[in-house]
Amino acid sequence: MPLQEISTKELPKHIAIIMDGNGRWAKKRGLPRVFGHRAGIKAVRATVEACRELGIPCLSLYAFSTENWQRPKTEIKALMNLLYKYLGKEKQNLKKNNIKLIVSGDINALPKKIQNEIKKVTDYTKNCDGMILNLCLNYGSRQEITNAVNKIISKKYSCVDESIISKNLYTSDLPDPDLLIRTSGEYRISNFMLWQLAYTELYFTNVLWPDFTKEELFKAIQNYQQRERRFGKV
Repeated sequence: MPLQEISTKELPKHIAIIMDGNGRWAKKRGLPRVFGHRAGIKAVRATVEACRELGIPCLSLYAFSTENWQRPKTEIKALMNLLYKYLGKEKQNLKKNNIKLIVSGDINALPKKIQNEIKKVTDYTKNCDGMILNLCLNYGSRQEITNAVNKIISKKYSCVDESIISKNLYTSDLPDPDLLIRTSGEYRISNFMLWQLAYTELYFTNVLWPDFTKEELFKAIQNYQQRERRFGKV
């Protein structure tokens, strides 16, 4: 699908993506799962570039969930090494393309070298204002909401409304996603942004994440632009 078919007047301000299917992509080719994760990084680059090209203000990527710790230790180690390399390699590209990196999730549970690399890249790109790339790492929405509740309790609010809850989430500085994309043919949101997705348009595709291209992103956005968002109104 060519870029020209997308209306620049109705672009989502925030796209969130559940990047699913790396393991199945590798299995189909008779390869270890780590090869799928490596191929998935190429899709990350292509998607970030496409969003920047379109002028999407914010992109959130579900990179590692709180449940992913249950995977085999060898796979977790490989994922962490890939994440570490990605952060190091993309630092200059993010700055060059005026992209600010932020992270949502409990990063204190991540390996120290990754915590340090996250700090380096977030500090390096903190003044970029062309786009926000939000990597969701060690992220779980139930954990996020539980943490928000505990923060609110500690602050001793006399009354709590929706805005106060939103302000205490990891994503407090971001708009709620307009569009959620999930790849690989699964139809669930897997503990991802449960609060923030209340009025988000959902798009599911059978394409495995490593095969997700700019054209696939454009298809999702065009599908989004054909919908009427009423937010409970007539």
